[in-house]
Amino acid sequence: MTQLLAPPITPPAALDEALRRDGHATLAPEGLAQLTGLDLAALDAWMPSWDRLPPDAHLRDGGRYRRRRHGNFVVSGGAVTQVPHRAHWQPVSYNALHGGIERWFEPLEPALAGDAAFARLLVALGTACSARKGEQPWYVEAHQFRIDTEGGIGRPTPEGAHRDGVDFVAVVLVARAGVKGGESRVFEADGPSGLRFTLTRPWTTLLLDDERVIHETTPIQPAEPGGHRDTLVLTFRAHGFQDPQPAR
Repeated sequence: MTQLLAPPITPPAALDEALRRDGHATLAPEGLAQLTGLDLAALDAWMPSWDRLPPDAHLRDGGRYRRRRHGNFVVSGGAVTQVPHRAHWQPVSYNALHGGIERWFEPLEPALAGDAAFARLLVALGTACSARKGEQPWYVEAHQFRIDTEGGIGRPTPEGAHRDGVDFVAVVLVARAGVKGGESRVFEADGPSGLRFTLTRPWTTLLLDDERVIHETTPIQPAEPGGHRDTLVLTFRAHGFQDPQPAR
């Protein structure tokens, strides 16, 4: 069996320094609990909602391996406001495969979007973003993903190594069951250095400074029937959500 490389773990007290120095940091599940002030059991209560994700109807590679939901929030100080459901949009310069189109996904279930624990997670991560780039409102897109291996191979990042066009990205592993592969890779956007590792424990959280690094996750293959990889991806952007540029 291939040895999985463990991620380098950053204690919550060193999170800001790691982001400043390296442009990325990984919190252990216990570190995320400490950062948010939440018991991990509160996060575990969300797991069944990943079993109810609808198919992603926008995959341009012809695959059927991805299920997802999407929600939008504004985090300002200690307050979280859910905004009316809206399309997910990225420019082609950041997503050559799916950029330039408005992608409408089913919204997050109200039980998750309205959960006080979910709000605390957004506030804690927003506070970490503000520590790096100054206190301000953060425009957050929340994506629930399930990548399955029913067709043989699932691709967590079919667009390849990329940036998201935001300020910060949090990739939270929710579940990894019956799969091989799925290695996380982080590279300097303007340099030669890179790092690779595999997230294996639920609620391990990879934080990325999207202006400084590019990232990808390698494809997964089945190790047993029903193999899948679940994540919660949260993007934090200053000054508003990404929208198509108005016609001139």
